[in-house]
Amino acid sequence: MKARTLIKDSLLIIFGSFLAACSVYFFLLPSGLSVGSIAGVSIILETFLPLSVSTISLILNIILIILGVLLVGREFGGKTIAATLLYSVFLSLLENLLPPLESITGQAFVDLICYIFVLGFSQAVLFGCGSSTGGIDIIAKILNKFTHVELGKAISSCGLIAAACSVFAFTPDVVVLSLLGTYLNGIVVDHFIFGLNPRKRVCILSEKEAEITSFILNDLHSGASIYEAIGAYTGQVQREIVVIVDKTEYRQLMDFLHSTDPAAFVTIYPVNEVLYRKKNV
Repeated sequence: MKARTLIKDSLLIIFGSFLAACSVYFFLLPSGLSVGSIAGVSIILETFLPLSVSTISLILNIILIILGVLLVGREFGGKTIAATLLYSVFLSLLENLLPPLESITGQAFVDLICYIFVLGFSQAVLFGCGSSTGGIDIIAKILNKFTHVELGKAISSCGLIAAACSVFAFTPDVVVLSLLGTYLNGIVVDHFIFGLNPRKRVCILSEKEAEITSFILNDLHSGASIYEAIGAYTGQVQREIVVIVDKTEYRQLMDFLHSTDPAAFVTIYPVNEVLYRKKNV
């Protein structure tokens, strides 16, 4: 099982790193934008230093990776090191194998939107397997761990500071687009993170409590909590089943409820994050 997980995570890290490099090379570099990221900061520093964007990104990432290992953990740090190296290698290969590109779309705003969605998806893939492309993502992960702010909001907060620095190297219109892109990037990351693995909190009031509980435990192989609820009008005490399910389990549970007790009172809420500690059996 560990071998399968390792292979899966390795493939996701390679895929996510390649997408991140493509988003920078094909959309960010040609547009001249500086969206709040290490790539954006590197583009700014390239105007002052005799180094390529990939080299500057690697140097900055090494510094931040050390912070990630110390503050987030070795596993995150190790996976981030792999992703960062792959990202830098892929970006360097694109820079050396392909000719310098002009804007594919011919419009900086369209380039910005394309960059945000490609990068946002790559970030969600990497965060999903406990990694990141480094840079601003590491700072965001540190904030997420210690303040529990959503990753997208953490990325936006850190990125806005980095994007604001573009005022020293670019025209006002580029600065405004960079700030806007940084804010949207955080929204897109959260959308992909929660959209890739959506969960729902399902609360059920039903006379078929035993059957429903048995289905959750034995068919879904999930857990549930049961609370006493008192009707405000009747004063009648009922037991409410509360369960957290993913997309597949949700569909199975709804089908079972419709066939077992169509009169069940069900409320459903989206769940952004689930934190728990596995017990040793």
